[in-house]
Amino acid sequence: MKLGEYMRYKKVKKASILGIIGNVFLFLIKGIIGFITGSQAMIADFFNSAGDTFSSIMTFIGNKIASKKPDDDHDLGHGKAEYIFSLLISLTIMVTSLLVIKESVNNLIYNPKYKFSIWLCIVSIITILIKLFLFLYTKTLAKKMNNLLIEANSKDHRNDCFITLLTLFSSICGYYKIYRIDGIIGILISIWLLYQGFIIFKKAYDVLMDKTMSIDIKNKVIDIIKRNDKILKYNHFNSTPVGYKYQISLSIFVDGNLSTFESHKIADELEKEIINKIDEIYLAVIHVNPI
Repeated sequence: MKLGEYMRYKKVKKASILGIIGNVFLFLIKGIIGFITGSQAMIADFFNSAGDTFSSIMTFIGNKIASKKPDDDHDLGHGKAEYIFSLLISLTIMVTSLLVIKESVNNLIYNPKYKFSIWLCIVSIITILIKLFLFLYTKTLAKKMNNLLIEANSKDHRNDCFITLLTLFSSICGYYKIYRIDGIIGILISIWLLYQGFIIFKKAYDVLMDKTMSIDIKNKVIDIIKRNDKILKYNHFNSTPVGYKYQISLSIFVDGNLSTFESHKIADELEKEIINKIDEIYLAVIHVNPI
């Protein structure tokens, strides 16, 4: 494993372990306070933390698998494991949002009352502070590492801040015996959660279905090709995602009077230049044709 890939793995591993510790802690305190007071908002938040714990574990496992070296059965490595587990995280987010919608609708219909406790507010504030820290940490890491797993977790932490703000607001309203507001805001937040889960699902699905690289990355490759005056033209440009990077293949055309050695040297140098200058490229395979 290259140094850059090793550091990427270590940083993602650290983020996933922090997520597991934070989510397990919040899962326990929300469950205790939620079921003691009978607060539907806190109980819903408890189930949300249960889903977050699962997401963090999936991040840890997915990152570990994705970091494995290529082997006889996986020539291009295990990078797509990252996107398989991101898919699972997105489904978890969407299922959790549907559960919160169900609870919010029940609150609107039946207007349940619960026993107010100052601990509802304390647990909510603790949750918001922990999740805000995890969100800022993973957001910064996701940008540096270009990692969909961490990006999925970052959005999940951010969404948890909004959900727990709802729980805090619901607790304050409960103190003043205003119970129905919890259901209204809960439905709005849950729709937002459902949308975010779908976005993550689509990104992972696109990679697993071998969606081609973005036009910006492709243009970077084309710029390098055009700067080489020995290459007369190119065609058959293809790209395949390999984890968070791409494998590309294309054909270039050179002067037919060049020797086989000279023409293949042009292709070899071009492959190295593309890989060295464009971080998103994992492997470049270039075929040479004479004109």
